[in-house]
Order: sequence, then C-alpha cells, then structure tokens
Amino acid sequence: MPRPRPELALSIQYPGGKENAPTRHQVRRWVAAACFAAAEVTVRFVDADEGQRLNREFRGKDYATNVLSFPYQAAHADQPLLGDLVVCLPVVAGEAALQGKPLVAHFAHLIVHGMLHLQGFDHETGPAEAARMEAREREILAGLGYPDPYL
Repeated sequence: MPRPRPELALSIQYPGGKENAPTRHQVRRWVAAACFAAAEVTVRFVDADEGQRLNREFRGKDYATNVLSFPYQAAHADQPLLGDLVVCLPVVAGEAALQGKPLVAHFAHLIVHGMLHLQGFDHETGPAEAARMEAREREILAGLGYPDPYL
C-alpha cells in the first residue's frame, strides 16, 4: 500500500519563460514524490545570471549551479516544511546534453535532490551521508519511472 501523500502547497515560478522547462504537472509530481511531510515549497526556474547571482550571494561560489536549496523551516508536528528550490535552466540543459541524459530525467533528479536537501539530507557532510542521499534519490526516481541518475 503506498504511503499517504502529505499536504503540499507548491508555487512554481518561470521568470525567464518556460522554454525547455518542465511543466507544472511534472514539477508537482517530482516534489510530491520526494516530500515526506507537509510542506510549502516554491520552485523557481531561472536563467544563468540569476543562478550565478544567488550562488555567489548565498554560497560564495561565483558560477551558476544546477539547483540551490533554501530551507527556512524544518517540518514539525504542527508546522510544515518551508523552503525554496532554484533551478538554473541553462545549466540543467547543458548537463543533460553533456551527460547524454534525457532532459526530463535530469530535471526530475535535480528536483528530487533539492527536495531531499530541504529535508535535511546533505551529501557534502561525508561519504555515508552521500550514500544515504543517493540511495534515497535512486529509490524515489525508480518509483517515478526514471533510470538511476548515477549510472
């Protein structure tokens, strides 16, 4: 029996347009699959300039990256998870092409990856945590019908 889906309030923003971006339905499906508690999440698809500015401002890294996660509040019994994901469209498209992956599968992976970050997973804290996060990503993506992103 599948687990019940937690309540999800999702906002999706396309400030630079929707060209090459996933649909709202796809994003909702991916976020919901990777969400383990009630949540209020915004997913914002940005261009390289905004992606670079945010990465520089919040991480001190002066380049556009594929996904940034901004957790504001962990989920509690009486309060939902609050957070934002910022996805850089040209970076994701370039990575998918370079890696020979379908663009939609790469978007799914990065949304799932970002959602796990919002919920406290962190692959940069050590090999054990990275392995735990990657295993969770594989499990979620397989459930969505996508191949293992690490092959």
